[in-house]
Amino acid sequence: MNSVLAKQEWGSQPAAQSGQFVIGADLSINRLGFGAMRITGQGIWGEPKDRKEAERVLRRAVELGINFIDTADSYGPGVSEEIIAEALHPYPDGLIIATKAGFDRSGPNQWQENGTPEHLRAACAGSLKRLRLERIDLFQLHRIDPKVPAEDQLGTLKDLQSEGKIKHIGLSEVSVAQIKHARTIVPIVTVQNRYSLADQAAEEVLEYCERSKIGFIPWFPLAAGKLSGPDNALQRLAEQNGISTSQLALAWLLWRSPVLIPIPGTSSVKHLEENVAAASVKLDGKKLRELGLSMRGNE
Repeated sequence: MNSVLAKQEWGSQPAAQSGQFVIGADLSINRLGFGAMRITGQGIWGEPKDRKEAERVLRRAVELGINFIDTADSYGPGVSEEIIAEALHPYPDGLIIATKAGFDRSGPNQWQENGTPEHLRAACAGSLKRLRLERIDLFQLHRIDPKVPAEDQLGTLKDLQSEGKIKHIGLSEVSVAQIKHARTIVPIVTVQNRYSLADQAAEEVLEYCERSKIGFIPWFPLAAGKLSGPDNALQRLAEQNGISTSQLALAWLLWRSPVLIPIPGTSSVKHLEENVAAASVKLDGKKLRELGLSMRGNE
């Protein structure tokens, strides 16, 4: 049975403690979202080990107040989008599902950029069908394909927007210069770059997004493995506050900038609940600032 949440109820759920961000001036979301890459098989390929558990994770995410789910046509490929629709359709009011296009997949862990207009149009049509949507609220260019003029790729998304198939446009793994160029062609409302306590290389992009009020979606927000050292500043501060290192890493992201929208992913309900609990973690800003600086030195 699908969870049913009225739009006005999102604010009473645990994920709402993460604060809110408005995408494109009209889509209000709780800042702690869910990344749906890990509900596929190994190598982001094929079916997950436990499809029913993947569906339970998605339903539990909505129950906890997560109203922003990020996926891509290349996750599976197609599998993530199909499971989202099976678990959550008909979607509750206020749930925003973002997807991405720009990759071909030939096998596990195989990714080939494809930004041709024909591919992007076909990808959009496929996502609309799998997600059972008439319009995608946030459609992101998974990568700017260097083999195809950026104007052609972004122009295709602009056309899809004009046709009513997508509402807002986002970018992924881009530089400040690329964002600026893209914005001369079409409005950009989100950027999705790799960013975490353990990897702050995209700091310049984050600062640009702050100035421009563009949502910054940090993928790989927990930098699997890199944040679990036996004795580092993260471990010590987490222990002092009785929380996990993952919860502290997410709490740091939520504190770091009001435009950050972390999307930790998991295929486990237990892990999901642990992540969402990070939304209520409130620590001293000075300690969090020191933590960020100390972890940046370990990159």
